[in-house]
Amino acid sequence: MTSILSNVRSLAADLPARQLSNLDEVESIQIQSGALREVAGYLETKRWTSVVMVVDGNTNDIAGQPLANLLTKSSIQVQVTRLLPDWKGDVIADEVSLIQVILDIQQSGAKAVLAVGGGTIHDISRYAAYTAGIPFISVPTAASVDGFNSKGAPIIIRGEKKTIPAIGPSAIFADVDILMSAPPQLTAAGFGDMLGKYTSLFDWKFGSLVAGEPYLQISADITRSALNQCVNGVELIGKRSEEGVRILMGALIESGLAMLLFGQSHPASGSEHHLSHYWEMEFIRLGEKQLLHGAKVGAACVEISKLYHRLGEQGLEMNIGASRGADDVELRITQHWNEIRSHITQIPEPVELGDLMGMVGGPAGVSELPIQSELLKRSLGEAHKVRFSRYTLLHAYNEQGYLFVN
Repeated sequence: MTSILSNVRSLAADLPARQLSNLDEVESIQIQSGALREVAGYLETKRWTSVVMVVDGNTNDIAGQPLANLLTKSSIQVQVTRLLPDWKGDVIADEVSLIQVILDIQQSGAKAVLAVGGGTIHDISRYAAYTAGIPFISVPTAASVDGFNSKGAPIIIRGEKKTIPAIGPSAIFADVDILMSAPPQLTAAGFGDMLGKYTSLFDWKFGSLVAGEPYLQISADITRSALNQCVNGVELIGKRSEEGVRILMGALIESGLAMLLFGQSHPASGSEHHLSHYWEMEFIRLGEKQLLHGAKVGAACVEISKLYHRLGEQGLEMNIGASRGADDVELRITQHWNEIRSHITQIPEPVELGDLMGMVGGPAGVSELPIQSELLKRSLGEAHKVRFSRYTLLHAYNEQGYLFVN
């Protein structure tokens, strides 16, 4: 058992067995040089002698083909499924990609799926494996997202992004040598995905206070610790040193474990992710090439910080003890406003967040992305509808806007 799993298990030791069972599904996490060479041995111990390996054009050359050669030497049958890009050159987690993988699983009789690549390949693989009733193994090729060990699969269905329950990986093999050679923008995107925890953790706490959403302090603490590790190691991450890559990849996986422990994505996904998903769906609608998820999340976090700090400074129109007839959420917002405002102060100012993104070579704000001001304005007013069941401060601002001083 790896130190990351051991640490999380230790922190969560007093939780009910039902919650700990999610962690039990992850049997091994290896973040080390040469981790690729450990995959065959793991498959042999599980007696998974036939696998489908999901790759794209880039990840096949970087890790897919070397891994396929290693597995073949161990007498493991490998069906390489190379996902095809759309006309813009993007591999999309949509119906077409899912069917491509599911058909290969059915035709090969595979016992497991290997996801070799980034977040999109993992989302496709985890849902295809879930549909086929077989496990999947994570082989990240860049420290770019925190969804490697997630159980949710964000899938584009007829142009709309929906997060669908699936399965987490049985094991994760993150080869540091491969991660260090990944394009710098992918590493910056991973840092952006982590930076978004500043606002996602706030939104989660806000939702628990005013809308009664479930909350798990241990998951919040694990996520906060992972975030702090990244911020403290920002210079190493920016240099893409071995230590920096280990810090970032470890933090991304810890964030994923926090989600597994809680059972939902609340710890790591708030209004900043809703903006990112809104922009993604708009780009698909317009036929424009996609932006990296983490780059969007980092830039969105800057915008959400700007809005939330403004709301915290302006305050509410209503005083504590709202008038009769106010709905429950309105009452709770006014009753908890001092605590909410205190939590807002824990989110770094937009300039600080932008500086951190700049240190790793990522976009310091939306102005550095091809996102027009009209789209930004519209998304700030509508992105909460992407996950309408999540009650973020952005949701409250758009639904209960009259509460806030203009």
